[in-house]
Amino acid sequence: MLPEGRCCRKRAAGNVLQEEEGGALQFHLLSFEGPDPYARIGGLASRVVGLARALAALGFETHLWFIGDPGLPGHERVGAGLVLHRWCQWISAHHPEGAYDGEEGKASDFARSLPPFLFEHYLRRELESGRGAIVVAEEWQTVDAVLHLDWLLRCAGLRDRLALQWNANNTFGFERIDFAELARAASLTTVSRYMRRLMRGYAADPLVIPNGLGADAYPAVAETELQQFAECVRGRMVLTKLARWDPAKRWLGALDAVAELGRRGERPLLIARGGAGVHRAQVFERARALGLRVRQRSMRTPSSQLLLELIARTRGVDVLVLTSHLEPTQRRLLFRASDAVLANSAHEPFGLVGLEAMAVGGLACTGGTGEDYARDGHNAVVIRADDPRVSALALALLRRDPVRAASLRRAGEKTARRYAWKRIALWRLFPSLAEDPYVLPASVRAHMRAQWGSSHPEDAE
Repeated sequence: MLPEGRCCRKRAAGNVLQEEEGGALQFHLLSFEGPDPYARIGGLASRVVGLARALAALGFETHLWFIGDPGLPGHERVGAGLVLHRWCQWISAHHPEGAYDGEEGKASDFARSLPPFLFEHYLRRELESGRGAIVVAEEWQTVDAVLHLDWLLRCAGLRDRLALQWNANNTFGFERIDFAELARAASLTTVSRYMRRLMRGYAADPLVIPNGLGADAYPAVAETELQQFAECVRGRMVLTKLARWDPAKRWLGALDAVAELGRRGERPLLIARGGAGVHRAQVFERARALGLRVRQRSMRTPSSQLLLELIARTRGVDVLVLTSHLEPTQRRLLFRASDAVLANSAHEPFGLVGLEAMAVGGLACTGGTGEDYARDGHNAVVIRADDPRVSALALALLRRDPVRAASLRRAGEKTARRYAWKRIALWRLFPSLAEDPYVLPASVRAHMRAQWGSSHPEDAE
């Protein structure tokens, strides 16, 4: 915490909140997922990695604590201002299938061992010296760690010098959480108005701070690659769907829509990446029942050129299932080159895939739950009905109206720029910290509100 009478300033080069003396505030992010392939499971990894990199780029000393690869260093500095802390490695060594393999034991160890280490080795010296610190924890697996850290801070008489936020990206594990107890320990946040409505059903009233996009979401796709893609799929309607094998992701509806488009003569090709989930068997069974021809392929090394070679060999194939990890360059190619990106889940806390598609000029078809960024007919196609005929008709009409499709793509790209993590941090996260009674004294909170609290991400440059 900054002593009364000292103030914060916006540094011209980086727009970072920084103390006049003593350096930048510390940020600590707590999450099961992270940047390692072992821990990059879903949207949470994209969120915490993007946020961590943005905070480091803004000049903060940023620490990301996560369930990392057991074969990599426990503590690793990666670039200026960002430190990775791989926790529970001794457990992960016995659970090779990823961060959630052995989840219960990891959550227990995370809550027991991480807060004392974080407090003694990082927070205590910062708080006792008069500097503030900020901790943001993610999802149900970190709840007990948040409660433990809050208790340690109170016992040391330092609780009023640190901002502690807990964020919900999904409803997983809500039945295990005592939200009243959690709200006494931390400020609650979530990623969309839809999630806020769901959390109110648990007597919780979180602040909405949307997800953002990292810098790697925005680079343009090379024109030569777009031309190659078009050559590979000449005359076909290409749809891309990247999501967990989960019923809520409407995989079965996507297959039904592909079959309907085939009956309409659109020659569809669905490029699918399903990741984890037990729903996979049902998806393949539905494809067989519909008479769809499915091909599964993997890539030894991730590259756009290898991806294009796989797509070029899809003659007679209705569904191409990619079984290997996709790098950002490959994702951007699929998003931009496809006729549409199917991200129309029945339950979507935020909808990161749709926003990623928009960032490179892709045409996003979203659902109507947590996708606050999507405006039907303006920057996206919003499909609320769980009827494949509706989806097929919307896609077929768009294919016949390239002017409207191009307009949606341009508007979507403009929208996505407003969701860069730097903007979200400056115009949503920092104002929320200005209202936190624990992070900074009243004079500094007032300064933060004056600097950032009166604007909106759309106005940020």
